[in-house]
Amino acid sequence: MYDYVIVGGGIVGLSTALAIYEQHPNAKVAIIEKENKVASHQTGHNSGVIHSGIYYKPGSYKAQLAKKGNQAMIMFCQKYDIPYEVCGKVIVASDEHEREELEKLFQRGLKNGLNIRKISKEELHEFEPYVNGIEAIHVPSTGIVNFRLVSERMADLILEKGGEIFLNEKVEVIHEKKQEVIVETANKTFQSRFFINCAGLNSDRIAKIANLYTDVKIVPFRGEYYMLNPQKSYLVKNLIYPVPNPNFPFLGVHFTRMIDGSIDIGPNAVLSLKREGYKKSDANMKDLFEVLTFPGFWKLAGQYMKEGLEEMIRSMSKKKFVENVQKLMPDITEEDLLPGPSGVRAQALSKDGALIDDFYIVPTKRSIHVLNAPSPAATASIEIGRTIAKQMIQRQPI
Repeated sequence: MYDYVIVGGGIVGLSTALAIYEQHPNAKVAIIEKENKVASHQTGHNSGVIHSGIYYKPGSYKAQLAKKGNQAMIMFCQKYDIPYEVCGKVIVASDEHEREELEKLFQRGLKNGLNIRKISKEELHEFEPYVNGIEAIHVPSTGIVNFRLVSERMADLILEKGGEIFLNEKVEVIHEKKQEVIVETANKTFQSRFFINCAGLNSDRIAKIANLYTDVKIVPFRGEYYMLNPQKSYLVKNLIYPVPNPNFPFLGVHFTRMIDGSIDIGPNAVLSLKREGYKKSDANMKDLFEVLTFPGFWKLAGQYMKEGLEEMIRSMSKKKFVENVQKLMPDITEEDLLPGPSGVRAQALSKDGALIDDFYIVPTKRSIHVLNAPSPAATASIEIGRTIAKQMIQRQPI
């Protein structure tokens, strides 16, 4: 009999297990992961940015936990000698009509308690000499790290504390009973007092297996990156972001110096034809059927038709992608962009077509389901884990 069984070996599931041990060192915890290693999906395909929390609605989970999580992640890296860097970033208005949105974002960052400042074109060029911009926000608390390395260290710590991690085990049955939860895979049966769903791209399916029905569906969006030719790496010193388009729910193409020194440029945001589809050619009929028969998807598609088509064009045409890149970095040409990685964002969508904007955590008597944890979940993961563990232990103390 376990005290807690966690489904999902990404950074949120791992952080939750560690947070349980922080609050209850003698707990018996098991993590069930369907892949052959931890951090195989969203975590392992992450851009590696330790976010500040500037973008998110004041008072929201994202705003609060990203800011606290930023510091918690840095402390974790310091404690366990994981390479990281607090390099800061700039959010750039490239022309006059973006000034108003830049100011709105600046005010939101202040409300979120961040140490940020507006900088002039001249100051901007001190940070990023080659960027095209007339004004910017400097966000000094943003950093970079390899979240896969963080996750692997978390997994080691869990094992050291007596926890168990079961790989290659796909959950097939969940029975939440009055006094316990039974979780079955093809090979094993787990008995637990409590159950926590941190399954990311499959969190809605795990909830359904557990007989929790909501109006939320995970819709996968693939983000495709290019890598900057190393000979042109001098063009980008740290992190450069555009002012977000208020008519599109994603951040837009940005420039990220990775912890290994390489420069990623992207992502776009296109519907993935497979929940775990990292290539354009990846498709799964079940995954696609679920999206196309979900009423909320068509309402969302209608709302963002123009922007969505533009994203698809940029996905298929490198030339169009480069035109978007040159808005901020005019010196970059098609020849400078090399094939890069892709990630898939597990974005929860409601039946009415609304993107679930915040982290979405749903409790039942003996379980907690994390049904929306896209970016900045990796940054916020340690604090998400602490929030989940606190809620679970307060509601059902061992």
